[in-house]
Amino acid sequence: MLRYILTGYIENALAQAEFDKLEDGSFSGRIPSCKGVIAFGKTLRECENELRSTLEDWVLVGLKLGHPLPVIAGYDLNQEPSRESMATV
Repeated sequence: MLRYILTGYIENALAQAEFDKLEDGSFSGRIPSCKGVIAFGKTLRECENELRSTLEDWVLVGLKLGHPLPVIAGYDLNQEPSRESMATV
């Protein structure tokens, strides 16, 4: 099975997302295991898209600055990538 690490991490993190409808009819979304990842949108779809974008930026900044990121569904972005040969993949 081929694993796309970043894609798997993002998809599994988004599967944990929690959304709320606000009093004005707009939506908020957050990912509890990813501290500070929150987004807003006029529609649920817009909120989902904003949350994905926010999560992607959060991961990239965290990796660049060396912040520890939560392990999500077995995806650990804190480890050095393995150097397996392409024949074993």
